[in-house]
Amino acid sequence: MEYQNCNLNIRYDLPIEILEKVPLVYKQMPGWLGFGKDGLGEEGIPHWFSYNQNEKSVVASVEPSGLLFTANMELNEWLEWKAEFKRIATETLGFIVGEIEEDEVGYEIKWL
Repeated sequence: MEYQNCNLNIRYDLPIEILEKVPLVYKQMPGWLGFGKDGLGEEGIPHWFSYNQNEKSVVASVEPSGLLFTANMELNEWLEWKAEFKRIATETLGFIVGEIEEDEVGYEIKWL
């Protein structure tokens, strides 16, 4: 396994009614465990696969630049997981979700 990351255009300054839908996307993803609590993972942080980041795992945090994912998994599995997240997020949130750094989207939100 190896370290992976990506930053999606799901920003903290989106309308609250959009941000409230993000956990619905989390729950549809393979490996969903829930938000860290009671000593499992980091408090309030979404986790997939394992709460132990030394094992196969994915965590996310909202940063000024967008929704940041860090993962410990094989590249091919990561690419599939990430593509699935973008697809579900686009359908659920109503705008094209992608990575600005990969030139998939621009800084302006493209609503569907």
